[in-house]
Amino acid sequence: MSLHQIMYISSATGPVSATQCAAIAKDAEDRNRVDGVTGLLLFNSKRFLQVLEGPRDAVERIYQRVARDGRHNAIVKLRDMPIEAREFGEWGMAYDDPFQPASALKDKVAKLLDHAGPSTRAHFIGSAEMHRG
Repeated sequence: MSLHQIMYISSATGPVSATQCAAIAKDAEDRNRVDGVTGLLLFNSKRFLQVLEGPRDAVERIYQRVARDGRHNAIVKLRDMPIEAREFGEWGMAYDDPFQPASALKDKVAKLLDHAGPSTRAHFIGSAEMHRG
């Protein structure tokens, strides 16, 4: 099966709590697993950064659904390309927890990126290091 990957960044249109982040991740995981799509979603209290990977038609369909989602604006596609192998075998979710030090988010993201390539890792670590607003 040929695999495809899309990475995008977007801004949240309003406040999103840690509980809402967890619900978004669970809902996405359940829907995406049916289509064979995996990836990683990072929310750092201001911006979403996500990688979607799997069959091209499913990845593109999910990206289009995200682009229409009112919780996102200023969506920018950073990568749209075929891949040889998945960087993320399982769905992961990281978010900015105000009760944890900022370094905790960076550490969590680093663990989720164990099998990611250097370019993908750089995008996610950079977003995890952004200052809280």
